[in-house]
Amino acid sequence: MHINEMMTIEYSISIYLDKRRAKANGKFPVRLRVFTPSPRKQKLYPTAFDFTEKEFDSIWLTTKPRKEYKETRLKLQAVENKVNEVASQIIPFSFTQFEKKLYRKVDDGVKVSYHYKEKISEYKKYDRISTADSYQCSENAFKKFMESKHQNYDNLTLLDINKEWLQDFEQYMQNKGRSLTTVGIYLRPLRAVFNKAIDEGEIEKELYPFGKRKYQIPTSKKVKKALNKEQMKKLFQAKPTNKEQQKAKDFWFLSYNCNGMNMKDIAQLKYKDITENKIIFYRAKTLFTSKTDLKPITVYLNEYIEKIIYAYGNPNKLADNHVFDVLEGNETPERQQVKIKNFTRYINQHLKKLCEANELPGAISTYWARHSFATLSVQKGATMEFMQESLGHKDMATTQSYFAGFDDDTKKEFAENLMDFD
Repeated sequence: MHINEMMTIEYSISIYLDKRRAKANGKFPVRLRVFTPSPRKQKLYPTAFDFTEKEFDSIWLTTKPRKEYKETRLKLQAVENKVNEVASQIIPFSFTQFEKKLYRKVDDGVKVSYHYKEKISEYKKYDRISTADSYQCSENAFKKFMESKHQNYDNLTLLDINKEWLQDFEQYMQNKGRSLTTVGIYLRPLRAVFNKAIDEGEIEKELYPFGKRKYQIPTSKKVKKALNKEQMKKLFQAKPTNKEQQKAKDFWFLSYNCNGMNMKDIAQLKYKDITENKIIFYRAKTLFTSKTDLKPITVYLNEYIEKIIYAYGNPNKLADNHVFDVLEGNETPERQQVKIKNFTRYINQHLKKLCEANELPGAISTYWARHSFATLSVQKGATMEFMQESLGHKDMATTQSYFAGFDDDTKKEFAENLMDFD
């Protein structure tokens, strides 16, 4: 039995003879009985033992078992002790955490590979395929790092990772020609793994290797990639040389006109999201990161948006049909992710060719449409509150951080417009 600091019973564990149904040998299975009073719940877990009622009385219920039963009683006692040790590490107690720790290998709780497997499985379970892929890329980088040291990644534990280990990894990545930004991308999932392990009582908080006076994950200044007004006009007037470039241009400007809607949200857009003269949608990203106070983004239809929907839209306008033919609607989450990535790559590749032919930045991507929308909106005097709502940011701090990456000319023009009340 476990009692917490408030002196309230969280759970009790006991050895239980399950007499509901005898086995073929005439004996009953011995189970672990775990009970919680609040909420009132009981679960039985199997053991390797089975006894008759008389044997159970002689082995377990008696205070002084006979000599021939002592060894069996010690084995059963060891099972009970192990289970109590597992349960005592779970604060507050939960059956989910208890079962996970009960049925895994002894050292899994500190294994890096175990925690990555857990996180990747969790994200895939909830169809967060892109995030799962990010964790997989992060893990792959550590596997290669361990190989370079002639060490087995499967043996790597959280206890092995400290400030020096992380600095060595950073140096290894830079020697491979990777930027500090990439190092940060790979290390943030590892930091989340540490936080998870600490929250679940797998390791002590003191072993956390990140933060002040420890290892600090590299961050880069977020310079927003945006076209200025002259470049936007030049791109809009540019003449595509083929239908692929035309489609890339059309969907890039669709994103721009829809408050910088990303390609995933465009691909997932359904006709039921279009009502009267506007599109109302939730960013796929925020559906997972913000469980409370979800705010929809409203985009009012203009002539350009209507033209693109007419040109590329599904003629079958049933409410549950996708507006565009990127997705069919019956794909697995993994297949859906592949299709969206391929669509985004298609837009980027052909838009890049169009821009290069017209002396525009060749590094342009669909991401630039969002920042171009934000930049030009600010230059036209849009308030932070408007930008927060239009971009779908949950709080103002995110919007301010977003604006912090704009170039100095944009910031200066925004400041000058603050007192322009005409």
